[in-house]
Amino acid sequence: MLTSNRLVFFDNLRVVLMVAVIAHHVGQAYGPTGGWWPVQEPTRAAILGPFFMVNRSFGMSLFFMIAGYFTAMSCDKSGPQALAKSRLQRLGIPLLVFTLMIMLVQVFVFGPLDSGELGSPWPVNVLHLWFVQHLLIYILGYALWCRLRPSTAQPASRPANPPGYGTVLLFAIGLALALAIVRTWYDIDEWVNLLGFIRTAFADVPRDLGMFIVGILAYRHQWVIRFPSRAGRVWLAVGLALAGLWYVYDLWLADVIVFSDTVWGLLFPLWEALLCCGLCIGLTVLFRDKLNTQGSVAKEMAQGTYAAYIFHVFVVLLIQFLVISLVASPLLKFLLVTLAAVPLTFLLASLIRRPLRI
Repeated sequence: MLTSNRLVFFDNLRVVLMVAVIAHHVGQAYGPTGGWWPVQEPTRAAILGPFFMVNRSFGMSLFFMIAGYFTAMSCDKSGPQALAKSRLQRLGIPLLVFTLMIMLVQVFVFGPLDSGELGSPWPVNVLHLWFVQHLLIYILGYALWCRLRPSTAQPASRPANPPGYGTVLLFAIGLALALAIVRTWYDIDEWVNLLGFIRTAFADVPRDLGMFIVGILAYRHQWVIRFPSRAGRVWLAVGLALAGLWYVYDLWLADVIVFSDTVWGLLFPLWEALLCCGLCIGLTVLFRDKLNTQGSVAKEMAQGTYAAYIFHVFVVLLIQFLVISLVASPLLKFLLVTLAAVPLTFLLASLIRRPLRI
């Protein structure tokens, strides 16, 4: 299986995903997301709508898949108890600190604005740190599984072959059904605070948890190094084609081709699951084959990805407030703020990650 010094492509992929996350949150102010954001432009760039949908349909799930791979690797090297302890320190402590900070901001900044949930410290709104919450829960769950069932948590003596086209298709169909069932109760972007503090969009949990498990299996069976390049290119083409299809439908055909709620409730999750599988597989293979080298700048950015994730929202909001009076189209503002926020976020991450040990 790939050793750590040959996993540079995963670091490069995480950097690209982090850039997409920054762009996604920049677009909250300038695109038709429908969600709340501190900065609200009166006009929105319609072209950002499909960008949001495509991005949310695979980006964080690919993060979870990569995390699942490294979780299994760490568990093998150090054992479940050490894994749980290290992740509680690396994920739990920053999560606790920044949750307290967010609670203070909610009370003292948004409270006087009478902005509903954001004006109250409970239930806790951890904003974008939901990913850290869920990742910590998944890792602790896996560590517990390894502790209780050690025989099932060892590298396979006879690794299974990488999944073929039919297997991936069946997985995507199963994932689509799970998404469709969950979404009969929870809509997309419907957030609830489980137990008062676990920020959860149940509509996305099957996809995110499913890809985390795929990452574990990919490590166990050495799929990352053994997955055929040609099949990876095929799945990348599938993912990109489905992404392009959504742009065409959302921008030009949504008012022409209208589906019933029942048909849409099945068709959309299938599109989403196939796109997610296609891009998660395709991008992983592409980066493995073509982007497995790293210069000093890329290495520093990769090492600061976690810090960048934690702090990027604050950088984005600062820049958005600075340009709020700029007379420009929402799309131009989106591009300008993104171009400024990406390097500034990674620069900030580089400066603070060592002192803060994150």
